[in-house]
Amino acid sequence: MTVNGPQIERSQEDEDVCRLMQQEEWEVLQSIYPECSSADISKGSIKLEIPIELGGTREVEIVDDGTLSSSAERLEDAGPSCKIVSQGLAPISLSLSTLPPLLLDIVLPSSYPLHSAPILLHLHATHSWLSRTALLLLKQKLIAMWAEGEGILYEWVEWFKSGNFLEAINSTEDSIVCLPHPSPIRLAKLLASHDALSAQEVFSHMSHPCAICMTSLKGSKCIRLACSHVFCRPCLEEYWGMAIREGGIGQVRCPDPECVKEGIEANEEEVRRVVSEDEVKRWKRLREKRDLDRDPTIIHCPLDFCQTPVPKPKTITDDDSSGWNRLRTCHECSYSFCAYCRRTWHGPHTSCAIPFTASFIIDYLAHEPGSSERLLIESRYGKNNVKKLVLQYEEDKANREYLERETTTCPTCEVKVQKSHGCNHMTCARCKTHFCYRCGTKLNPSHPYGHFSTPGLSCYSKLFDHESVEDEWQPIEGFEDL
Repeated sequence: MTVNGPQIERSQEDEDVCRLMQQEEWEVLQSIYPECSSADISKGSIKLEIPIELGGTREVEIVDDGTLSSSAERLEDAGPSCKIVSQGLAPISLSLSTLPPLLLDIVLPSSYPLHSAPILLHLHATHSWLSRTALLLLKQKLIAMWAEGEGILYEWVEWFKSGNFLEAINSTEDSIVCLPHPSPIRLAKLLASHDALSAQEVFSHMSHPCAICMTSLKGSKCIRLACSHVFCRPCLEEYWGMAIREGGIGQVRCPDPECVKEGIEANEEEVRRVVSEDEVKRWKRLREKRDLDRDPTIIHCPLDFCQTPVPKPKTITDDDSSGWNRLRTCHECSYSFCAYCRRTWHGPHTSCAIPFTASFIIDYLAHEPGSSERLLIESRYGKNNVKKLVLQYEEDKANREYLERETTTCPTCEVKVQKSHGCNHMTCARCKTHFCYRCGTKLNPSHPYGHFSTPGLSCYSKLFDHESVEDEWQPIEGFEDL
């Protein structure tokens, strides 16, 4: 008993020292990282939730570990945040500044930190973005970091929080972080979403000066646009709201002078974050109308219940003579039709049905009412249908004759223009093309009157038509008596 007495006293003394060191270490850890630590220090149980900050943007590659290689995942589901490096099972590359937290369950033995290391009960990666092999390797690294007689919790937290632990599990020599996972598409979406939410949280807790009113406000009361310029919500809401109400949708953009010079307008997501739903609907309607007015190739879907504007495909060129330039497909109802005859698409090599329709209507009108020829046509196509086609043919013929006689076609957008008075120098109201009303020739915008003042040209000295000038002259009552 006399021999073991001093050893028991020293062991009890060591435990008291360890308990005091644990308490001090825990208080320091809570003061530095209060958001990622919770514990019942009396029982030696500690839980750590450590967010990972990469200290800037780093490239992260997610590779298929082969577990679900037979599953047919669609790469389109990865979202706009992901950049597909190549086809097949190639890595998905992301640019991230944060990673989901790591969760640690720790028990501190009574002899820690003098004689024993912490007992790591559990190490888990949120969203399971680390493999089991990587987690096992990290556990071994954590235990190896402990030195007898020294606390290790702060070094563990700092090692994880700074992202330095990635070097221990990264198989590549460069700065790219490689993460094997059974479902790269799903993990890419989770990591991109977490990074965006983390960035927004940091932004919300910081103060930012509004570039309009110069007031410094918390990020929760501000809007950061895609160009990274920051404005307070009231200023931007008033600025964009007034522009939408007054129809100036071109002003719905970043008010910063540099962005105004570039002329880049706000996208729909940004507009929805600022103005009301009614204003968003009006903004979309005005923007669509403006785009339609700017594009003379827009054709409305011929189906009565749809009438959606259908643009000309970007792959079609003006000099395309293959016949495919007539194909239009409505993105709303998926109806494919011919841009010329507005009927169901009949292929690039089949002529429109309009000439055929015109031919049998002309043949129908050439015969007397009640004749056998008319009765045959009526029985073949239906009497009511034939009557409608006759009315349509006569109306179209009258319209064509009137347009040929009274209008001139714009040489750019082919819209029909009628002159009511004035000179023969015309400016198309649709596409702003300068042209001659007499011959339809496109004119030089910087010198349009050279067409009328150059000897030898067909319109020389014909800026005004004498007939129209005489028709416009109205004698003033009593003027001839003077």
